[in-house]
Parts: sequence; structure tokens; C-alpha cells
Amino acid sequence: MVKPSTLRTALLCGAAFLPMSVRAQEMTALPAIVVDSKRDVATDTAVPVTQIDQREIDDRQASTIAELIDSVPGVTLMNGTTPGGSGINIRGFGATGTYGTDQMVLIQVDGATQGSEELYRIGTQLYTDPALYKEVEVQRGTVGSFEYGSGVVGGLVRLQTKDASDFTGGALGWAGRQTLELGTNGDGITSSSILAWQPRQDLEFLAQFVWRTQDEQKDGEGEPTGAEGFTDPSYLLKGKYSFGDQSVALSFNNTETTERDVPYDQFGIGPGFFGNVDRDIRNRTTVLAYDWNPASPLWHVKANLSHADQRIDSSYVEGSSPGDMGRSLGDADHRYETTKLTVKNSASFATGTVAHDLRAGVEVIHKKRKEASAAPGGTDDRLALFIVDDARLGNWTFSPALRYETQDMERASGAASSAPTECDNDAVMGGLSIRHGWGNGLSAFVSGAYTETLPILDDFGNLVFMQQSQKARTWEIGAAYETHGLVQAGDAFQIKANLYHTDLWDVTSYSGIDKVETRGIEIEAAYSLANGFYADLNANIAEGDASADGTKGYWTNAVADRLRLTLGQRLGDELDLSWEAVANARFNRVANISDETPGSVIHNLRITYSPRAGIARDVEFRVGVENLFDTDYRPRLATRDAPGRNIKFTIAKTF
Repeated sequence: MVKPSTLRTALLCGAAFLPMSVRAQEMTALPAIVVDSKRDVATDTAVPVTQIDQREIDDRQASTIAELIDSVPGVTLMNGTTPGGSGINIRGFGATGTYGTDQMVLIQVDGATQGSEELYRIGTQLYTDPALYKEVEVQRGTVGSFEYGSGVVGGLVRLQTKDASDFTGGALGWAGRQTLELGTNGDGITSSSILAWQPRQDLEFLAQFVWRTQDEQKDGEGEPTGAEGFTDPSYLLKGKYSFGDQSVALSFNNTETTERDVPYDQFGIGPGFFGNVDRDIRNRTTVLAYDWNPASPLWHVKANLSHADQRIDSSYVEGSSPGDMGRSLGDADHRYETTKLTVKNSASFATGTVAHDLRAGVEVIHKKRKEASAAPGGTDDRLALFIVDDARLGNWTFSPALRYETQDMERASGAASSAPTECDNDAVMGGLSIRHGWGNGLSAFVSGAYTETLPILDDFGNLVFMQQSQKARTWEIGAAYETHGLVQAGDAFQIKANLYHTDLWDVTSYSGIDKVETRGIEIEAAYSLANGFYADLNANIAEGDASADGTKGYWTNAVADRLRLTLGQRLGDELDLSWEAVANARFNRVANISDETPGSVIHNLRITYSPRAGIARDVEFRVGVENLFDTDYRPRLATRDAPGRNIKFTIAKTF
């Protein structure tokens, strides 16, 4: 395995050589490159971003959001097959074995920030269904995050719900879609029903109901994985009214889960010690969005008012832990609400020979959390100002970004605490990316970004943490290339490589840790031929170190190196066949040999058939085989074995 330091040196040398190598070439602008594969590569930006569109969402047949995005390089799951026990790790930050989040991975649904809390042995709390969404965007690292939030060190996950016009196509009348999916491992059943109505050209409505249920799954050796089964009914209601150059949209989505006599510990690390609980979970997100896009290039105003409401009520099951030691955790009810108003304007203008795309805005955030055992309650009020400018000068693009955020945090009244119950903090953060394209498909970029994670409600009781923000700096350098006719006429090719180095200090998220350093390389590539053949490849090679009291050691949340390769063949518009291999390298950068993670290679098959004629016209049939050879393995960072072979069958019809 090539070390990240070696790859970093090679890419740096290559980036330095690129300008000399193309200087003598004729600077001819290429037409837009379209690769007909599973996923496009974002070669036109310095931001390390990956978009998963509706076609890929359908194709992957994921049961959770976590399962959907683990195909992105740099993203690793702590489990992931159940909504409750899922944890998302990006570039070594995010989920830990103690909490479902470290506040350094930001998750938004239609612009609403999901209030994932540091609840002991409870997952990311992303209780929602992948069937509700038409697009998922994953940004890795800090670059590109400043108009969305602060403290984004690992990355940003943005989900966008479906719209009625996705089904009506803008035509008046009714449209709908019915989907039924079955899975063999855990007897999974999913039904998604969508009804869209467009009574007028300027008015549209959508209603969707999803019922997803799954029993406990088995690993490659036929043993239970330890992940409890679940039943998640979800629904989405959405409407949009357009008038002239303005529009108003209102959406509401809701997911509920009921669990009875299940382990309190969703990670499965010590369920016997903490005992069992009866747990009721509800996740509601309401978003009111306004858009004004007049003819003037100086104005495109978007306003987004959102309310995210997560509630977890649990009751301890008597006698389920030694001496009923799990009672205080099991009887804790949690509720956390985040209300946010974001107003921003996008303006396009020129100053001399420099063209600008300037985005500036303001955010007002009110977060409220109920007092519970081991989870301090209170309010966290924030005001943020941000500005991002994409300035183009010839083949150069300079993208400075700045965010200022101020905070007023107050402990819930009546909470027992000898420490101060109020604190105020603020921070200035920002970054700069520079990209240069040579007009022949080749580009190179470099960026630097600095961010701060302001104190959170969990920091009440720790005087130092209440007054200290967590700080991180990330440097990135990379290159991208896209072309037609790489091997033969009619083909298309895209590739992008990103080297990054992140330093985290003044650490408050991890006990006993002073500093964390992570570094790695991420590669994405796509290739397709005119005859329908395609290939997708992505890879990440990473490592990390942590310092505790001046002693340097391995970073316990570092991810394993991984390579994902997909080869596929499309036969007209009706049939799509693909094979995917996921190779995880052996992870041995651990203090104890018992913590090593063996390497693994997992194979997945996918078939999509949608006839264009006959009785089954426009019906979509999908067959997916996950873990084809029933391999028994445990991914890096997971606390339980992965599921064994799972055959999924989906039938869908849009009408």
C-alpha cells in the first residue's frame, strides 16, 4: 500500500510540473464532458464534493442515509444498517464509539440543520428515510462549508427532498409513483407511495408515505449481527407556489420509530451492562423557503426558515442490567429543537476584468434542548454573517470565504450545577481556494481553510470548555482532468485527486486528547463508452495521529484505506447491469493488536430493467445482491459484524 506521504509528494511534484507540460499545447476549450456512468466527478470546482442523484439513490436500494453515502471516498460508517445505530465518519471525524457525533460533521435537510447531539451510546440520530430524497451532496473537509455552518472539520451532508414537478414534469394534472422493495437478509419490506398534483402552472403539491421494516440481520456466518430490527413509517408533505419571479415552498417530513425491550446501547458495545429500554423516536422537519430571482444579475435572494424537532423518549426495562445500573440512562427523555433563519443573496457582476459570483447572507439560529440525565439542557442562540466570492480572472478562479459567528448559551432553569450557567463566545473563520484551468480539460487547485467549533450544550459543567472553541485548519491541493476520446472516439473520462492535511487543536470533543492530525488522498474517476460500457472508481488513503499530554499516538477514529470499483453495461434505455467491488485495506495503526481490522473485498451486483413497450412498459425492475459471496467481516470503526448476503428486489411504476 502506498503511503499518503509518498502520494502527497508525487502529487505536489505533478502539480508543479503541470503548467510547464501544457504551456506548449494549443489552448482549445473543450465542450462539456458528460460521462454516462453511475456518478459524475466534480472537476469544475476546488471543493471536494460528491453528488448522489435520484438514479443512483434508486440504484443503491439503501435502507438508511448512512448506507447511501458510504460509497463516497473519505466516508466511513460506524455500523449503518439501522437508523438508530448509524454513525457517519468523514475523514476521521464524526461518529465515535461513545457518541453518534463529535459536532464536526454537519447534516442538513432542505437547509434545516439536524440537531444531532452527543447522547451517550446513541447514534447520529439521523432518523429519516432515503426514499424521501432526490439528491444527496457530500462535501468533505472545511472548504466550501462557510455558508452552511461553523465547525465543519470532517464534512457536510446536504439532503434535498423530492418535489411534485419531479413527477408532473411541469404539466398540469396528477402524477404518482409506487415502489415496493423486498430484502432477504432481515426480511426487509419497503413501500413508497407518491402522489403529485399540479392544478395550475404556478402551483404544485406532493405527498409521500414510506413504510420500511426490517428484522435483525445475520452476518456472513449466519449469526445475528446484534443490530435490532426496526420499523420506520415516514411521510413528506410539500407545496410550492410561484408568482412572477418569486416562489414560496413549504415542506414537512416526519419519521417515527417504536422499539420495545431493546438494548439501550445502540452501538452494541455493552448492551448487557446498560440494560434494555422501551424507546419511542420522532423526527420532524419543517421548512418554509422563499426565492426571488429577478432579471437583475445583482439579485437572487433566498430565505429559508426551518424547524428541526428530534425527540427520543425511553423507559428503562426493570431488571435488565446488573443492579439496575442502567436506570439513569434508560429513563432519560431527550428532545432537541433547532430553529434557523437563513437569508442570502447571490450577485453576479464584474470589477474591471474580474467576474464575480458573490454570495452573502445572515443566519439566526435558536437551539433548545431538554434537560436529561447526562445531557445538559438549555438554549444556544447564534448569529452568523457569511460571504463567499468566486472571482474569475481569465483561467483563474479565486474563492475567498469568511464567516463570523457569535453565540449566547444558557443552561436550562432549575438544572443542578455549581458551574456558571451562561457563556458568550464568538469566532471569525474563513478560507481561500485557488483554481486554474488550462482550457484543455486540465485544472489544478489549492486551498486553505480555518474553522472553529464553538462550545455546545454538553460543555456545561466544564468551565474551560465553556470558554474555549475547538479549532481546525485544513490545507488541500489537487488536480482534475476531463476529456473526450481518451482511448477511442465517443468515450468520456473524468478524474479528480485531492490531497488534504487537517490539524485540530484546543480539543474539547475527545477526553484526554490535545491535538489531532489527519492526512490523506481522495480520488474519483468515471469513464464511459458510446456502446454503453462504463466504469466508476473512487479511493481514499488516509492516516491520523493524536497527541495526549505531549505523547503522540495513533488516532483511534482514523479510517481504513478503501478502493471502490464499479463496472457496468447499459443496453439501450432498458437494461443496466453492474458489478461493484469494495476493497478495504487491513488497518493496523492501533495501539493494541486486538484492535486491528482485517482487510476485506466485498462484491455487489445490480440489475435494472425498465421495458419501453408491452404490458410492463415503464415499470422499473431492480435486483441487487449485496455481499455476493456472503463474506464474514467487520468494517473499520464498526462495532458489529456487517450483514451477510442480502438480495433485494424492487419494482416501481411512475404513472
